[in-house]
Amino acid sequence: MNFKLSHQVNIASYIFVIIGLALFGSIARASDVPQVVVLGDSLAAGYQLPAGKGFPERLQSALDQKGVKAKIIGAGVSGDTSSGGLSRVDWSVPDGTDLVVLELGANDALRGLPPETTRKNLDAIIKRLKERGIDVLLAGMLAPPNMGEDYAEAFNPIYGDLAEEHDLSLYPFFLEGVAADATLNLSDGIHPNEKGVDVIVANILPMIVETLGGEHQHTE
Repeated sequence: MNFKLSHQVNIASYIFVIIGLALFGSIARASDVPQVVVLGDSLAAGYQLPAGKGFPERLQSALDQKGVKAKIIGAGVSGDTSSGGLSRVDWSVPDGTDLVVLELGANDALRGLPPETTRKNLDAIIKRLKERGIDVLLAGMLAPPNMGEDYAEAFNPIYGDLAEEHDLSLYPFFLEGVAADATLNLSDGIHPNEKGVDVIVANILPMIVETLGGEHQHTE
Protein backbone atom coordinates (compact mmCIF):
# COMPACT_ATOMS: atom_id res chain seq x y z
CA MET A 1 0.00 0.00 0.00
CA ASN A 2 1.47 3.34 -0.99
CA PHE A 3 1.50 6.38 1.28
CA LYS A 4 -1.32 8.13 -0.57
CA LEU A 5 -3.65 5.12 -0.29
CA SER A 6 -2.67 4.54 3.35
CA HIS A 7 -3.39 8.19 4.12
CA GLN A 8 -6.81 7.90 2.50
CA VAL A 9 -7.57 4.78 4.52
CA ASN A 10 -6.56 6.50 7.74
CA ILE A 11 -8.80 9.47 6.97
CA ALA A 12 -11.70 7.15 6.15
CA SER A 13 -11.16 5.25 9.39
CA TYR A 14 -11.03 8.49 11.36
CA ILE A 15 -14.28 9.68 9.79
CA PHE A 16 -15.90 6.33 10.54
CA VAL A 17 -14.87 6.56 14.21
CA ILE A 18 -16.15 10.13 14.48
CA ILE A 19 -19.48 9.15 12.94
CA GLY A 20 -19.68 6.14 15.24
CA LEU A 21 -19.02 8.25 18.31
CA ALA A 22 -21.60 10.78 17.18
CA LEU A 23 -24.19 8.06 16.69
CA PHE A 24 -23.36 6.53 20.05
CA GLY A 25 -23.72 9.90 21.72
CA SER A 26 -27.06 10.41 20.01
CA ILE A 27 -28.28 7.01 21.19
CA ALA A 28 -27.08 7.71 24.71
CA ARG A 29 -28.86 11.05 24.75
CA ALA A 30 -32.05 9.47 23.41
CA SER A 31 -31.95 6.83 26.14
CA ASP A 32 -32.14 9.60 28.74
CA VAL A 33 -35.62 10.48 27.48
CA PRO A 34 -38.37 8.13 28.72
CA GLN A 35 -40.26 6.46 25.89
CA VAL A 36 -44.00 6.17 26.42
CA VAL A 37 -46.32 4.09 24.23
CA VAL A 38 -50.06 4.69 24.27
CA LEU A 39 -51.49 1.25 23.50
CA GLY A 40 -55.18 1.55 22.81
CA ASP A 41 -58.14 1.80 20.49
CA SER A 42 -59.80 4.69 18.61
CA LEU A 43 -59.64 6.83 21.75
CA ALA A 44 -55.86 6.66 21.46
CA ALA A 45 -55.83 6.74 17.66
CA GLY A 46 -57.48 10.16 17.33
CA TYR A 47 -60.55 8.89 15.52
CA GLN A 48 -61.77 11.44 12.92
CA LEU A 49 -59.54 14.16 14.35
CA PRO A 50 -57.13 16.33 12.35
CA ALA A 51 -53.50 15.25 12.27
CA GLY A 52 -51.73 16.13 15.49
CA LYS A 53 -54.93 16.49 17.51
CA GLY A 54 -55.17 12.97 18.92
CA PHE A 55 -54.41 12.02 22.51
CA PRO A 56 -50.75 10.98 22.03
CA GLU A 57 -49.87 14.14 20.13
CA ARG A 58 -51.67 16.43 22.57
CA LEU A 59 -50.06 14.63 25.51
CA GLN A 60 -46.65 15.16 23.92
CA SER A 61 -47.43 18.85 23.51
CA ALA A 62 -48.58 19.18 27.12
CA LEU A 63 -45.45 17.49 28.44
CA ASP A 64 -43.26 19.68 26.23
CA GLN A 65 -44.97 22.79 27.54
CA LYS A 66 -44.27 21.67 31.12
CA GLY A 67 -40.68 20.92 30.23
CA VAL A 68 -41.09 17.24 31.06
CA LYS A 69 -38.82 14.99 29.03
CA ALA A 70 -40.64 12.15 27.28
CA LYS A 71 -41.21 10.73 23.83
CA ILE A 72 -44.84 9.74 23.26
CA ILE A 73 -45.58 7.06 20.68
CA GLY A 74 -49.16 6.45 19.58
CA ALA A 75 -50.14 2.80 19.16
CA GLY A 76 -53.90 3.15 18.91
CA VAL A 77 -55.95 1.10 16.46
CA SER A 78 -59.57 2.08 15.86
CA GLY A 79 -61.95 -0.74 16.70
CA ASP A 80 -59.38 -2.66 18.67
CA THR A 81 -60.54 -4.86 21.53
CA SER A 82 -58.48 -6.18 24.41
CA SER A 83 -57.98 -9.32 22.33
CA GLY A 84 -56.60 -7.28 19.44
CA GLY A 85 -54.28 -5.46 21.80
CA LEU A 86 -52.98 -8.72 23.19
CA SER A 87 -52.31 -10.08 19.70
CA ARG A 88 -50.14 -7.09 18.79
CA VAL A 89 -48.59 -6.00 22.07
CA ASP A 90 -45.20 -7.54 21.32
CA TRP A 91 -44.69 -5.59 18.10
CA SER A 92 -46.70 -2.48 18.95
CA VAL A 93 -44.51 -1.79 21.98
CA PRO A 94 -40.90 -1.53 20.79
CA ASP A 95 -37.79 -2.34 22.78
CA GLY A 96 -36.64 0.61 24.84
CA THR A 97 -40.14 1.51 25.98
CA ASP A 98 -40.23 2.71 29.59
CA LEU A 99 -43.95 3.14 30.12
CA VAL A 100 -47.15 1.96 28.44
CA VAL A 101 -50.42 3.82 28.89
CA LEU A 102 -52.79 0.89 28.46
CA GLU A 103 -56.16 2.11 27.15
CA LEU A 104 -58.22 -0.86 26.00
CA GLY A 105 -61.60 -2.36 26.79
CA ALA A 106 -64.06 0.24 25.51
CA ASN A 107 -64.88 -1.79 22.41
CA ASP A 108 -65.21 -4.94 24.49
CA ALA A 109 -67.98 -3.25 26.48
CA LEU A 110 -69.64 -1.68 23.44
CA ARG A 111 -69.84 -5.13 21.84
CA GLY A 112 -70.97 -6.82 25.02
CA LEU A 113 -68.02 -9.19 25.11
CA PRO A 114 -67.70 -11.30 28.26
CA PRO A 115 -66.03 -9.19 30.98
CA GLU A 116 -63.98 -12.19 32.07
CA THR A 117 -62.43 -12.31 28.60
CA THR A 118 -61.52 -8.64 28.84
CA ARG A 119 -60.00 -9.23 32.27
CA LYS A 120 -57.89 -12.15 31.05
CA ASN A 121 -56.66 -10.26 27.97
CA LEU A 122 -55.67 -7.18 29.93
CA ASP A 123 -54.01 -9.34 32.56
CA ALA A 124 -51.98 -11.09 29.84
CA ILE A 125 -50.94 -7.77 28.27
CA ILE A 126 -49.79 -6.44 31.64
CA LYS A 127 -47.81 -9.59 32.39
CA ARG A 128 -46.04 -9.47 29.02
CA LEU A 129 -45.09 -5.84 29.53
CA LYS A 130 -43.86 -6.40 33.09
CA GLU A 131 -41.80 -9.37 31.93
CA ARG A 132 -40.02 -6.93 29.62
CA GLY A 133 -39.43 -4.50 32.48
CA ILE A 134 -41.95 -1.97 31.17
CA ASP A 135 -44.08 0.05 33.58
CA VAL A 136 -47.81 0.28 32.95
CA LEU A 137 -50.29 3.06 33.64
CA LEU A 138 -53.71 1.45 33.36
CA ALA A 139 -56.46 3.67 31.95
CA GLY A 140 -59.82 2.40 33.10
CA MET A 141 -63.10 2.23 31.25
CA LEU A 142 -66.74 1.98 32.33
CA ALA A 143 -69.44 -0.07 30.67
CA PRO A 144 -72.03 2.00 28.78
CA PRO A 145 -75.34 2.34 30.66
CA ASN A 146 -77.30 0.49 27.99
CA MET A 147 -75.42 -2.71 28.79
CA GLY A 148 -77.32 -3.02 32.06
CA GLU A 149 -76.39 -3.23 35.73
CA ASP A 150 -75.28 -6.87 35.70
CA TYR A 151 -72.81 -6.26 32.91
CA ALA A 152 -71.49 -3.10 34.58
CA GLU A 153 -71.03 -4.92 37.88
CA ALA A 154 -68.86 -7.50 36.15
CA PHE A 155 -66.98 -5.12 33.83
CA ASN A 156 -66.30 -1.95 35.82
CA PRO A 157 -64.17 -3.49 38.62
CA ILE A 158 -61.71 -5.05 36.13
CA TYR A 159 -59.30 -2.14 36.06
CA GLY A 160 -59.13 -1.52 39.79
CA ASP A 161 -58.65 -5.22 40.44
CA LEU A 162 -55.82 -5.53 37.92
CA ALA A 163 -54.13 -2.36 39.15
CA GLU A 164 -54.16 -3.71 42.70
CA GLU A 165 -53.05 -7.18 41.67
CA HIS A 166 -50.12 -5.93 39.60
CA ASP A 167 -49.34 -2.82 41.69
CA LEU A 168 -50.00 -0.44 38.80
CA SER A 169 -50.81 3.24 38.56
CA LEU A 170 -54.50 3.52 37.71
CA TYR A 171 -56.36 6.33 36.00
CA PRO A 172 -59.87 5.10 36.84
CA PHE A 173 -61.83 6.36 33.82
CA PHE A 174 -60.11 7.51 30.64
CA LEU A 175 -63.13 9.58 29.55
CA GLU A 176 -63.58 11.31 32.91
CA GLY A 177 -65.13 14.74 32.38
CA VAL A 178 -65.79 14.03 28.70
CA ALA A 179 -68.23 11.12 28.47
CA ALA A 180 -71.85 12.16 27.80
CA ASP A 181 -70.88 15.81 27.24
CA ALA A 182 -72.07 16.70 23.73
CA THR A 183 -69.77 19.73 23.56
CA LEU A 184 -66.70 17.51 24.05
CA ASN A 185 -67.59 14.66 21.71
CA LEU A 186 -68.06 14.06 18.01
CA SER A 187 -71.56 13.67 16.65
CA ASP A 188 -71.46 9.93 17.44
CA GLY A 189 -71.48 10.78 21.13
CA ILE A 190 -68.68 8.28 21.76
CA HIS A 191 -65.40 9.73 20.55
CA PRO A 192 -63.94 12.95 21.98
CA ASN A 193 -63.49 15.95 19.74
CA GLU A 194 -60.43 18.21 19.94
CA LYS A 195 -61.71 19.95 23.07
CA GLY A 196 -62.53 16.60 24.63
CA VAL A 197 -59.03 15.30 23.98
CA ASP A 198 -57.56 18.36 25.66
CA VAL A 199 -59.75 17.73 28.72
CA ILE A 200 -58.53 14.12 28.89
CA VAL A 201 -54.92 15.25 28.58
CA ALA A 202 -55.31 17.90 31.28
CA ASN A 203 -56.92 15.40 33.65
CA ILE A 204 -54.41 12.59 33.19
CA LEU A 205 -51.30 14.76 32.85
CA PRO A 206 -50.43 14.95 36.58
CA MET A 207 -50.48 11.16 36.82
CA ILE A 208 -48.33 10.81 33.70
CA VAL A 209 -45.78 13.23 35.15
CA GLU A 210 -45.79 11.42 38.49
CA THR A 211 -45.40 8.03 36.82
CA LEU A 212 -42.47 9.31 34.78
CA GLY A 213 -40.72 10.37 37.95
CA GLY A 214 -42.22 13.71 38.84
CA GLU A 215 -40.95 17.21 38.38
CA HIS A 216 -37.28 16.18 38.34
CA GLN A 217 -37.87 15.03 34.77
CA HIS A 218 -37.94 18.66 33.67
CA THR A 219 -35.47 19.71 31.05
CA GLU A 220 -32.72 22.12 31.95
